Amino acid sequence: MKKVLSILMTMAISAQMMAQSEWSATKNCTLDANGNCLPTTILTALPFLRIAPDARGGAMGEAGIVADPSASSMHYNPSNLAFAEDKSAVSLNFTPWLRNLGLDDLYLTYLAGYTKLDQYQTIGFNIRYFSLGSIFFTDNTGGSTGEGRPREFEIGAAYARKLGDNFSAAVSGKFLMSSLAPGQITGGVIINNATSFATDVSFTYRKKTKISNYNGYWAIGMNLSNLGAKVTYTDNNDKDFIPTNLGIGGLLRIDFDNYNSLSFCLDINKLLVPSPWSIENPKWDANDNDIADWREKTLFEGVFGSFGDAQAGFSEELKEFYYSIGTEYLYNKQFAVRAGYYYEHPLKGARKFFTIGAGIKYNVFEFNLSYLAPSSIQRNPLDNTLRFGLNFNFEGFKEGLEE
Repeated sequence: MKKVLSILMTMAISAQMMAQSEWSATKNCTLDANGNCLPTTILTALPFLRIAPDARGGAMGEAGIVADPSASSMHYNPSNLAFAEDKSAVSLNFTPWLRNLGLDDLYLTYLAGYTKLDQYQTIGFNIRYFSLGSIFFTDNTGGSTGEGRPREFEIGAAYARKLGDNFSAAVSGKFLMSSLAPGQITGGVIINNATSFATDVSFTYRKKTKISNYNGYWAIGMNLSNLGAKVTYTDNNDKDFIPTNLGIGGLLRIDFDNYNSLSFCLDINKLLVPSPWSIENPKWDANDNDIADWREKTLFEGVFGSFGDAQAGFSEELKEFYYSIGTEYLYNKQFAVRAGYYYEHPLKGARKFFTIGAGIKYNVFEFNLSYLAPSSIQRNPLDNTLRFGLNFNFEGFKEGLEE
């Protein structure tokens, strides 16, 4: 096997093309037996970076770019940390994975925190760990080649600064590693760990407002996340994009009185990586090197070309946006009820689900949970799964000691 990862990616795409019949030059896609375009889901390495890691955001349809700041803003939008009310906080979240299949050793954990240096500057950190359980490896004849524990992790830090009363910006850096089958040999090719460095650049604008007779504020934000080098699991130069993403979010919060508030969030995201082409497309491999041309683009060719490289044109580009809608009711800053909805186009992943959740805060601790209910036939690793999160406010703890 000349290019191991290339073949694996090609197999993943081909698996989506059940009952394929022919390439349609008119529609610029491969048609199924009924004359409909087959899916061309965007594929990247290290997809765990795009999993919503916290129970609070998970309860709001995975929206959180400009939700009220928390330690988990490190994932959604680090610049939002500049508007945090608490001086410092830390959170720990746990997300079971594929629990519907009865597996208990697959999970995602996310540790994040921040501290305000002064009224303008905030620093944050995060550690994300994704365990894929235990796997028994075999060769082509079925013989055992050992047992492995594939895992992936991210370590990051961010610096956020207010550039005015209403505007903030942040930059963050992160180290990424994916260890799926190190030391295993496939077709004479040794599998290695994939590593990369990446950065996030984010902005937030918040403005107080009046809605009828009620106080409140609105906010907009942007996060360009996971902008980093391509990765490979082998010693060859055939590399894959990591999930560089552009997220834009909006929020409207209404404070009905000193105890009751209601927030509405909308996030729109798009992966800034090349759109995959159907393998039946005559232009799939124009240079005849057995590697899809869209996979051979450089990092910045992929990022800047991601808004106009879909094989079916602009109409397909519009299908590559995915949407998160969330709402949060908060009573006395102690009790929260949340709900949300997530939508992805049927040809670009087809994930659709509702989420609900709740939170309770007591003294310096806040406990959150969320539940994901599928709304389509497309299976989701988090179907009918509870996620849990625990936040700790250091400033409240300090005040308690002083009293």
